[in-house]
Amino acid sequence: MNTNAPNPPTAGTPDGGGPEIKVNVSHGTSHHEVHLPAQSTFGDLKKLLVHKTGLEPEQQRLFFRGIEKDDKQHLHQEGVKDKSKLLLLEVTASKEKKLEEARKQDEMSKASEAVAGVRAEVDKLSDRVSTLEAAINGGNKASEKEFLVLTELLMKQLLKLDTIEAEGEAKLQRKAEVRRVQSLVDTLDSLKARNANPFSSSDNGVKITTQWETFDSEMGNSNAPPSTSSSTKVTEDWERFD
Repeated sequence: MNTNAPNPPTAGTPDGGGPEIKVNVSHGTSHHEVHLPAQSTFGDLKKLLVHKTGLEPEQQRLFFRGIEKDDKQHLHQEGVKDKSKLLLLEVTASKEKKLEEARKQDEMSKASEAVAGVRAEVDKLSDRVSTLEAAINGGNKASEKEFLVLTELLMKQLLKLDTIEAEGEAKLQRKAEVRRVQSLVDTLDSLKARNANPFSSSDNGVKITTQWETFDSEMGNSNAPPSTSSSTKVTEDWERFD
């Protein structure tokens, strides 16, 4: 057995030749030490810098002695030696993209907070509408002012929602809250009509209609002679009269 066989490269280490060297990479205010074979490429170095900087290889620009290096160029051929210093810059487009994503995330967070604030106010108004509905269902009469005040307060919350600029999840939250406010306003309109005329309940109307339909059905099933014969007789009498 050959005990002098070379060890396989460890995960994340370039399979390059030559002695291992240590290079110092400056990135903003950070400094990173990277160990790798001397014959590695700059592309290999970028791969090793991913977990240290959080930047993918395509987001990195490596400079040595003031010149940007290509991924396929080898360190030793470009004069990089042990303890050499390199500069790492982030690709401008990548940096701008990150800033844009951070800005959108911040806006989404603010929009969600704004919607949550409105939701808390609508929760209170919803409780008042429920209390009013319970009172009217119990046969009590409410003042017109109560309906006006609640409707006005709900409309104010609707206007607040309209001023919130939201995207993504925050937009869905805002839409759900708008529907909720509109539903509460509709409920108030219905309660107001019932409060003004408590005897115009649609439930009573349905019940009465059902009773009359039952009554008619029972009459139709009796053994009484059909009414069409008398109706025909009257028609015939009027024809004779004419």
